[in-house]
Amino acid sequence: MRAGPRITPLTALLSLLVVLLGLVAAPPATAEPSEPAGTAAATGTFRNPLNTGPDPYMTYWKGAYYLTTTQGGSIRMWRSSSLGTLLTADPVTVWTDTDTSRNRDIWAPEFYRFGNRWYLYYTADDGVDDHHRVYVLESDRDDPAGPYHFKAKLAPPNHASDFAIDPGVFQHDGRLYLAYAGINQYQHNGINIAPLSNPYTVSGDSVAIDAAGGCPEVREGPEFLNRNGRTWMTYSTCDTGKPDYQLWMMSLRNGADPLVPSNWKQHSGPVFSRADDHGVYGPGHHAFFRSPDGTEDWIVYHAKTTSTFTYSNRTTRAQKITWNADGSPNLGRPLAMGATQDLPSGDPGSGTYWINDDGRSSGDGTVTYTGAWNSGTGCGTQCFWGDDHWSDQAGNTATFTFTGTRIALLSVRDTGNGIAALSVDGGAEQRVDFYGTIRTGETVQYISPRLPYGRHTLRVRVTGEHDATSQAAFVSVDRAEVYTK
Repeated sequence: MRAGPRITPLTALLSLLVVLLGLVAAPPATAEPSEPAGTAAATGTFRNPLNTGPDPYMTYWKGAYYLTTTQGGSIRMWRSSSLGTLLTADPVTVWTDTDTSRNRDIWAPEFYRFGNRWYLYYTADDGVDDHHRVYVLESDRDDPAGPYHFKAKLAPPNHASDFAIDPGVFQHDGRLYLAYAGINQYQHNGINIAPLSNPYTVSGDSVAIDAAGGCPEVREGPEFLNRNGRTWMTYSTCDTGKPDYQLWMMSLRNGADPLVPSNWKQHSGPVFSRADDHGVYGPGHHAFFRSPDGTEDWIVYHAKTTSTFTYSNRTTRAQKITWNADGSPNLGRPLAMGATQDLPSGDPGSGTYWINDDGRSSGDGTVTYTGAWNSGTGCGTQCFWGDDHWSDQAGNTATFTFTGTRIALLSVRDTGNGIAALSVDGGAEQRVDFYGTIRTGETVQYISPRLPYGRHTLRVRVTGEHDATSQAAFVSVDRAEVYTK
């Protein structure tokens, strides 16, 4: 039997001091939905969403994350040194177009570095959906944020005048290929692959890939990982308005020609799909990125907090992926909105923390109420920690007190919600409408202006007012996300 450590009176005293200091300095150990009880939020953590737009693409380059999402009339990019502060980053408009044949419905931008230039791929039309085509921009310098100039339309000769969306570019055996969703014999939005002689020139006909998907509508948003002797192609299936929008996968071995459809091997079943117990619906249209130190692989994707058929409420989220023993990527299951995750390895830290509507906080934050507020757990997975507060009584207030530089307010948007008046540090009020055509959870309702670091307040006042389409004037209070950098 091995002897244990010898305990002296001095050792015991020092141990007691450590415990007491820990009790004073540490916040209460708390748990979030889908996390083990007793898990305390760490400084190197973040919570989704990263952005309020859909169709995300992201990369990490020279000390910053760069993110694009679909914005419609332009291409905007968000830049942040930490994943946890992308939500409050200020966007830069990197492209608008005066050509009326391609300046409407700009969707799904993606950007790649080839040589010392960046190439930004996207789809756009003239206002008619079937006129969507694929285009590419080239940067003027070695910077993902541009500026950019128009470079080319990308149209395979056999589909020169056909509908095309969701471009993605991949390298296989040292050669470049364009993949996109467009008309083929399998779907109106089906996977097609064409060769590229350089980042802006299609050099041959496209081939159609007969990809499985569990539903008939679409095969779109192809993305690629080349690892472990194969190129793995993941893609979205079903209509993105459905809660069943999901990801499927095919793969191609190194040395096999991507333009021979039979070389692509189908993976059985979805690899990333709805998680009702986490309140996640329609996860898809994704991309992959590496952690800052290059040791981890991550997925960025959009998903919804409602099972209702809708094209709204698609927000950008991220989580780490792993690899299976057979060399294939394991995307896991979508995490609940607001679940605390460790930041990617090498991320310098976001300095964020949360304040829950019941007063619990992972940092220096509190919330207090005046007037009678309803509270409970009826909102389930649509709320942070499964609970929220709500009131329709004019004059009732909820006041968040926090130490930091900015605060974001997330809560339920609903058909019976009304207008709140929000003010920071007792300043002028800003009216914010909490009404939504469908009920959604953890919706970003408000992000404060940037503030000097220090102690601040955000007051949410119920006005008792609502617009003509709403059925009532309720205001919901759920989660506040505080930023300290």
